[in-house]
This record gives sequence, structure tokens and C-alpha cells, in this order.
Amino acid sequence: MKEEMNMEKHERKGRVTLILAAASLIAGFGSSFQYGYNVAVINSPAPAMQLFYTQIYENRYGPMSDSLLTLLWSVTVSMYPLGGFFGSLMVGPLVNKFGRKGTLLFNNIFSIVPAIMMGVSEVAGSFEIIIVARLIVGICAGLSSNVVPMYLGEIAPKNYRGAIGIVPQLFITVGILVAQVFGLRNILGNNEGWPIMLGLTGIPAAIQLLLLPFFPESPRYMLIQKGDENTAKKDLQRLRGWEDVDEELCEMHVEDQSERAEGRLSLLNLFTFRSLRWQLMSVIFMNMGQQLSGVNAIYYYADRIYSSAGVKEDHVQYVTLGTGAVNVFMTIAAVFIVEKSGRRLLLLIGFGICCAACVVLTIALYYQKTMDWIPYISIVCVIVYVIGHAIGPSPIPTVITTEMFRQSSRPAAFMVGGSVHWLSNFTVGLIFPFLEKGLGAFSFIIFACICLATLIYIWIVIPETKNKTFLETSQLFAKRNKVGIVLEGEDSEIKETEEESSGQEIKSSFF
Repeated sequence: MKEEMNMEKHERKGRVTLILAAASLIAGFGSSFQYGYNVAVINSPAPAMQLFYTQIYENRYGPMSDSLLTLLWSVTVSMYPLGGFFGSLMVGPLVNKFGRKGTLLFNNIFSIVPAIMMGVSEVAGSFEIIIVARLIVGICAGLSSNVVPMYLGEIAPKNYRGAIGIVPQLFITVGILVAQVFGLRNILGNNEGWPIMLGLTGIPAAIQLLLLPFFPESPRYMLIQKGDENTAKKDLQRLRGWEDVDEELCEMHVEDQSERAEGRLSLLNLFTFRSLRWQLMSVIFMNMGQQLSGVNAIYYYADRIYSSAGVKEDHVQYVTLGTGAVNVFMTIAAVFIVEKSGRRLLLLIGFGICCAACVVLTIALYYQKTMDWIPYISIVCVIVYVIGHAIGPSPIPTVITTEMFRQSSRPAAFMVGGSVHWLSNFTVGLIFPFLEKGLGAFSFIIFACICLATLIYIWIVIPETKNKTFLETSQLFAKRNKVGIVLEGEDSEIKETEEESSGQEIKSSFF
């Protein structure tokens, strides 16, 4: 009888309820989709937008030089990752004050307002509005890229935390693909359609603003940070689809007791906390590796690679669209395999594929004029690189960041990871044109080395975190950090303790 009850409980743990799935989809669509959409939204209509810039400037001041147009366009592009950096710095204070769901709702201000600004920019006759709006929508992306994984990681059961944690990245890739579709010249990527295309980013935000209030806040936030166990229990019961959630609540209580001595860690004292030293370093290395591995440069270079392979100029946009579709497909595949293969293996495979693709791409670009078939190798390398990045480096770092840190330190950790992510993104966008000009094809060797270095770090330092509680993951790092986490009781190991049922007091201490 007891075995049947345990089997039933195990089966229930394996279910994804409708409320959990809907909350994940609405959070992902309303926030992460916009991140991806705004990454790609100005790529296709760039010629039409630059023509608008030129016309407005000439109407005001006279002829516009090419160098000034290049500068204004570079500022327009770079405002987005710069806003993302500022948004990342806002994560900690906002999620601690408003909660995870509350921050996502507040964040929609940074989407709807710039959407209106960009939509009316042509009528207003101002390219400055677009530049400011890109900065504001970048703040939206910086917040969403950190808060959505945090929210989904905290509402998901541990056996589905990896799969649900990839949902934000899936919506990012879908957002990129939708922007590429809308950016086709016969749709909105033209002189008449680009303001509409830029303004559409506000629609997902409006949908989220209407629907997300009906879904639960993170139960971990309600219990551990707000001390509201009744609300936490009700929200957890809605998310899990059954009444008996005492085991999971017990695990939250153990986590709460184990970190009370820490208090709410700020961004500054996070760097001095010994028990989180290697977790913090891992977040920094993963986010640097993710962005400095050349993923944005690959997209930047893709059109030229396709053109050099003989793809007609009118057809390049469709080939690029196909690359975006591959990105979506492989991210969907990662959702289904992450719980079987684990996080660490996908990271190792992904960075390994990206490293090899960059090396072969360098060779192919260097020799592409010597033989007719070599440019097609370049196309294959771009697609293989996108596949490698989609299954590991793109989706997994935020999943692991959620799992490596506990409630008190998670917001500050996401602030660090997000800041590194967006600064690295900004750096690649800023220096890659100069690398390309100075090194040509050999610029991808730098990216190959970064992929290899990140792979080695992951192999040596980062453990597998799938199916672990947040406390168990902390214990995995305890030896490397040269600290211990002791739970006084019959068993000194970190567990979802059954002793709680007998009323035994569990205390935690760090040494």
C-alpha cells in the first residue's frame, strides 16, 4: 500500500499541469518573445530606416555624410544591448520588492511605451525617438531575460525545471524568426511597413498585461521572502494540480532556515560570500562564453556568407529565414532532451560543436575563392553553429543560474549574469566590424578559442544539476568553495528531509 502511494506521488511529480504550462507560455511570450523580436527587428528594414534617417537629417541640416549615417545607425543598434545592461541592474531591487510576476507586469511599461514611440516615429519625423525607444525596449529585454527564467525556475517542479527553463530561450528564437518573417521586403521590411514592424513589439506586452495577473506568483518568493505560507501553499496547489504539497513546502522551509544567516544578499556582498564563490564565477564564465562565442557575429556575417556562396541577393533573406527556423527547431529539441541528457552534457556538446564550426568556417572563408564548392561549406558551418548554440550555450546558462543559487542570492546572481550577458553582447556588436576588417576570416578563430576555453571550464567546474533541489545543488559546490552546509539531525546530507514529519527541528549553519 505504501509502495503504491509512493508510485502515485512519483507519477504526479512527472505531470505538467495546465496552469503551469499556461503560466510558462504567457510569461515567455509576453517577455522573452520581445527580446528575440527586437534583436532582429531592425536587420531587414535597415536600408529603409537609414533612408528615413537621411531624409530627416537633410530636411533639417542639409547633406548627410556616410560616416554620420554609420554613426547614427551604430548608436541605434547598440542602444538595445546598452538598455539590456541597465535592465539587468534593476533585476534585484524589483524582484525583491514586487516579486517575480509583479516585476514582469511592471516591465511591460518598458515595452508598450517604446512600441508607441517607434510606431509614430515616421509621422513625428524624428529618428531620435527610435534611438531613445531602443534604449527603453533594451531595458525591457534586460529585465525579461533574467526575471522570466527566475520565475519559471521557481514555479516548476524539479523534474521539469530544465525543460520549462528553456521556454524563455524558445520564445527568444521564435521572436527572432517572426521578426525575420515580418522583415521580408514584400511584407513589412520596406519603406512603408517598418514603423508598423517596430511598433508590433507592444502587442505581446499588452497580452501579458491582461492575462498574467490571473496566474500564481512564485510560491518560493511568497513563502521565503514574504513569509506568507498560506498564499504560497494555495499557489503551489494550483501549479501542481493536487492538495498534498507538504513535501515541497518542507523543502522550501529547509532552504529558508539554511540561509537566514545570510539575509538578502546584495550585488556587492555577493562577491565576498565564500560559499557562493564558484557559483558566481560559473555564472560569469557561462554568460561570457555564451555571448563572446560569436553567436551575434555569426548572424551578422550570415548574409555575406550566403551571398559569397552564390545565393542571389533577393533570396538571401529566405536562406536567413531558414537559419532562424533551424534555431527554433533545435531549441524545441533541447526542451525535450534536457531532462534526459542533463544540463552539463548539452553545454559541453553545444560549445564543442560551435568551436569546431568556427574552425572549419575560418578555413572555408579563407579558401572560398579557390574552389566553387567551398562557399557551400561556409553555409553548412553557419547552420551547424546555430544548431550547436541552440541546444546548449543559448538556453542552458539561465537554467543553471536558477539552480545554482538559493532564494536569498538568486536575484543578485541574475543581476551579475545579466550584466555580463549584455555587456558581452554590446562588446561583440561594437568590436566585430573592426575584427572583421583587421583579421578577416581569422576573426572566427578568436570565437573558437573562447568556445574551447568555456568548454574546458564547464568540464572541470560545473556539476550536473538536473533533478536536484536548490540545497542539493549548493552542496555540490560546497567542497569546491571549501565550506560545509550542515543540517543537524539523523542525516547530515542535504535532503528533502522526512524528519520534518516527526517534528524534528532542522537547523543550518555555515562554516
